[in-house]
Order: sequence, then structure tokens, then C-alpha cells
Amino acid sequence: MRRSLAAAAALLLFASPLSAAPARERVDLLVRNGTVITMDPVRRVIAGGAVAVRGGAIVAVGPEAEIAAGYRARQTLDAGGGLMLPGLVNAHGHAPMSLFRGVADDQRLMDWLQKFIFPAEAKNVTAAFVRAGTRLAALEMIRSGTTTFADMYYFEDEVARATKEAGLRGVLGETLIEFPAPDNKTMPEALAYTEAFLKRWQGDPLIVPAVAPHSVYLAKPETLRAARALADRFGAPLLIHVSETMDEQAQVQREHGKTPVRHLADLGFLRKGVVMAHGVWLSAADRTIARQAEAGVVHCPQSNMKLASGAAPVKEMLAERMRLGLGTDGAASNNDLDMFEEMLTAALLAKQTSNDPTVAPAAAVLEMATLGGARALGLEDRIGSLEPGKRADLIVVGFDEARAWPVHDPVSHLVYTAKGADVRHSVIEGRIVMRDRKVLTLDASRVRREAAAFDAGVRASVGR
Repeated sequence: MRRSLAAAAALLLFASPLSAAPARERVDLLVRNGTVITMDPVRRVIAGGAVAVRGGAIVAVGPEAEIAAGYRARQTLDAGGGLMLPGLVNAHGHAPMSLFRGVADDQRLMDWLQKFIFPAEAKNVTAAFVRAGTRLAALEMIRSGTTTFADMYYFEDEVARATKEAGLRGVLGETLIEFPAPDNKTMPEALAYTEAFLKRWQGDPLIVPAVAPHSVYLAKPETLRAARALADRFGAPLLIHVSETMDEQAQVQREHGKTPVRHLADLGFLRKGVVMAHGVWLSAADRTIARQAEAGVVHCPQSNMKLASGAAPVKEMLAERMRLGLGTDGAASNNDLDMFEEMLTAALLAKQTSNDPTVAPAAAVLEMATLGGARALGLEDRIGSLEPGKRADLIVVGFDEARAWPVHDPVSHLVYTAKGADVRHSVIEGRIVMRDRKVLTLDASRVRREAAAFDAGVRASVGR
């Protein structure tokens, strides 16, 4: 009897609230065993960290011991001691143009466009072409660490479908241009298509539909006003090429008596959510106008260098705290979509052109490729950093190659040493889209076969 009473007392003690371990919250995914580069407001770097994910959102970020004590996961992703960071944001590009990779190199921009690209697009671009080109671009971007990209092209519904199938996040804009495009032959048709596109994709968890007038020199004032009005009705971003070349500056000055930025401001076009690609020739006054309007600027250093368009005033834009992102442009003018290459180029070009090695330090350039790109796109409340409440878009960079060692400064390492091929895992909206370098959402061999089907037509259209 005495023994049974003692056993009962022991059982009660074991079951009492004072001694019970706190229940752990259930989450969908735990990414663990790595150094977390948060890009949060204090820029925490957490060695031995972990990220907990539920319902596509981040619920906790911190030391692995703390996260493991508070959460149990249905699925775990082992970072293998690598670097965990926000997915990269490729804030300007033309995904279907991956099928034009290398067809017209070493040309001036206007010659490149008018003699090669526009004719090739007229002869080749169909819904099937856009679908195949977007899938190829999506495969490349996932494998090199991009989780969000911005796009301006034609048949943008096909871009959106292929993007969603791949599990990527996209800010996707139907291009408005003042000549018959492959999908819409008149501006009223293009605006009607764009309105239907905005309606169809509004509220999608991965696709942010946008309006994309090509540029000041290829969109009339009435087109720009109509684009702004349409975007405002749907709360949509506006994507546009701005101040890319000296020729553009001179042409707009002749036709309108002002710079492209001043012209856009006078039309009432600029606001938060306007994304100005390139910005190579922005004056101090232009930058002030853009900053006050909260418009974003996207630096595309490799494309600008290849086309000899000039070097954007990155030193000044960083100092002035502009909404500055980073982009690859399309594969026809880059010729790849690797944002790690773009980070390295952005850092080195800014130092070279300013004659100052302290300009564009690694931390600032990594911000351009993550939180800065999110700000430029007006999405900083959703993506760009690893913080509770934000969408769970993150990548893991591994240390498998000899050049990856040692890692004295992980942020420096990401900008000056890492390559797109070092990305080991990718998570978008809480879903693992690449594990151990294998993309889980696309069949790579099928993507290549679909792309190859267009090779002969593209070569013929440019005289090859």
C-alpha cells in the first residue's frame, strides 16, 4: 500500500503543470543548421540559426536551440552549415528573352533593338515561345538563388502561368509599346489585355500583376497617363525603362524639352510602385524627384556595361537612400540571369567609376539584391528580409567548393566569392522548390527540349 501511494504521488508530480515541458508549436517547415543573414532592421547575423515557417510565412527566426525548443516541424531542411538568407530579388528583366540569348551581341542599344531584337520578336514571339522562354528563365533563376523577379514582356498571361507553375514569385507587367506588338496590334487592344490580366491575377499569392509601358520614347504621353490610371484602379505597380542611354536623354529632351524623369513627373506618372529600370543618366534633380515620389530604381550593371550605356550613379543613389534594387535585364543583353554575378559587378563597377573602394560595400550591395529590390518593387512589407510575418522566401548557399573557404565575413563572402551555382536549397512561399540543387517544380530536360524547338527560327530571323 505504501509503495502504491508513493507511485501515485510520483505520477502526479510528473504530470503536474510545474514540471511539464511547454508544448511546442507545430509549423510546416524548419530550416536549420546554418548561419542566418536576416537583413532585418538591425542586420542580425545568427550563427547556428534556424527559421520556422507556417502557412507560407516566417513565424520565428533565431538560434536553433531556441527555435527547436519552441517549434516542431512537419518537414525539416538541413542547411548543412551554409548561409541562409532572403531569396534574391531580380528587379528587372524580360524572362522569355532567354530564347534570344547570344543572338545579337556587341551592338549599340538602338541598333541592338531596331536591327535585331524587334525584328526577331516580330517573327518568333508567340504564346508558346513566351511559355518556353519563361520556363527556361525560371529554371535558371531558381538554380541561382532568385526567388522574386520582375518582368516586362508580351503574352504576360503565359509568363504568369509558367512563373506560378515553377513556384517563383513574380511582379509581371504586360508591355505597352507604340507599334504592333506580337500579342496586341493596337494600344486599345494592349490596354484591354492589360486590364484583363490585372483582373485575372489580382490577389494571387505569387503573382503581382503590373502595367509596363516600355519607355518614355516608346510610349506617348496619353499612353503613359492611361497606364498610370489603369494601374491606380488595381493598386498595381508600373514598370518602365528610364534614362538608360545618352541617346534616350537627348531624344526626350528634343521632343519634350525635359529629362525622362521630369517628363514622367509632369504627367503625374510617378508614385510608390513605379519601378524605373536602369537609371543610368539620372541627374541630381531627377533623383530628388524620384526619391520624393518614392519611385524605385533598378540598377542593371552587366547589361549596361555590355551595351556601353554608361554606369549608373550608384554612389549617389546609395547616399541619398533611394529605393534602389538590382536586376539582370534579359538574357539577350546580359547574357545570364545570375544575381550573384550582378552583385559582384555592381560592387566593382561602382568602386571603379567613383575611384573609391569604399563605395558600394558588400552589405549595401547585398541589400540591393534583397531588401532593396523589395523596396524598389514596393514589396518590402512582404519580402526582402527574414523576419516573422514576412513571406517565407529564402535560399541556402553552401560551401562545397574550394573557393568557398574560409568564411571570415559571411556578407562579404556572398558578394565577392559566392556564385549562383553555390545555391543548395530554395524555399518560396514556404515551399521547397529546390533541394540539393535539384529543382522540384520543373523538369529540366523537358525545359531544354521545349526551348530548343525555337532555335532554328530564332537563328534564321537574325540572319544566322
